Amino acid sequence: MKKDAYLLEDIKPKHLIELGATLPDNASYEPLLLQLKSMLQETDYEKWFGYGRAGESHWQKDAAIKLIRRGGFETAVDHILFANGGQNAIAATLASLCKPGDRIGVDHHTYPGLKTVAAMLSVQIVPIKSENYEMSPTAFEDACKNDNIKGIYLIPDYHNPRASFMSVENRKMIAAIAKKYKQYVIEDASYYLLNKKPFPAVASFAPEQVIYIASLSKSLAPGLRLAYVAVPSQFKEPISKALYNLNVSPLLAELTARMIVSNQFEVLIEGHREQTIRRNQIVKRHLADYTCLGVETGIFHWLLLPGKITGAEFETLAAQQGVQVYAAERFVFGNSCPERAVRVSVCAPETLAELERGLIILKHLLNDLT
Repeated sequence: MKKDAYLLEDIKPKHLIELGATLPDNASYEPLLLQLKSMLQETDYEKWFGYGRAGESHWQKDAAIKLIRRGGFETAVDHILFANGGQNAIAATLASLCKPGDRIGVDHHTYPGLKTVAAMLSVQIVPIKSENYEMSPTAFEDACKNDNIKGIYLIPDYHNPRASFMSVENRKMIAAIAKKYKQYVIEDASYYLLNKKPFPAVASFAPEQVIYIASLSKSLAPGLRLAYVAVPSQFKEPISKALYNLNVSPLLAELTARMIVSNQFEVLIEGHREQTIRRNQIVKRHLADYTCLGVETGIFHWLLLPGKITGAEFETLAAQQGVQVYAAERFVFGNSCPERAVRVSVCAPETLAELERGLIILKHLLNDLT
């Protein structure tokens, strides 16, 4: 197969099994439904359908602090802002802190939504070398000295797409370098709640330099369209102005706050975790003969491919057989060489049976390559 024949577009056969998108399972939403029904049965329910400014009440911000604390970072009400999900929070942060032509550092493979935001804002992306699947502090310091970067973007927990974790020691070193060179750090905590005992956030080691984005789409529900952003004082005014133009639904902000304060969010997260572990047992059974990086609580894995096939070629081949996976080429930045790998998501299929069918197809394709 010619590499240039491949286009990074979703190929949609008639019966595509979705193993590309990263979603929490859809079988654990009952606590959300019950909380929403309770809200809509209140006598003044109509206020949730009017204009309102999410996050104006201290109690909603207190709920945000509780959730962020659950992820290994202590912050205060004065630092909390609300956003319409992680992607909007990233966009608002870059729009606030970057001028056209500014440069930010990223891992060689990372969240592709950053690429679209950077292109929209004319921000340049500088790939920074990784070691053992985490950003190298030495390479970060070299970039501070030589590449004129203004900051970096990180996913320390359940790295997307490589499913890795940044060590606590590296978190400390990255934070120390950020302070030394006055670099801002955008810490994307999209997946932090999946971990029962999370590592301390990078922000906990450099709270004055780190914009901490606690998105709820991957751990609670994508439809909430909500992220809590803990912002250092020096960056709060410009980021707040940017987010003002991206109004958060007062209904969804209140629903989320009630889930957190009542501790129902723990029930929801535990339900997701149980479903994810069950699904990962199926993944392990079918892909045990291959290098499939990730942990039992993660909603995706990084599958290293045998032979000489590229991720792009394998994605096309899988799609032709009715399974969507995402190639490394989707996540690579700059002139970096993509790994021969694909990201395999485990919670997007609606049923365990559908997941198993998709994995069987992938296993047959992999066996044919060895």
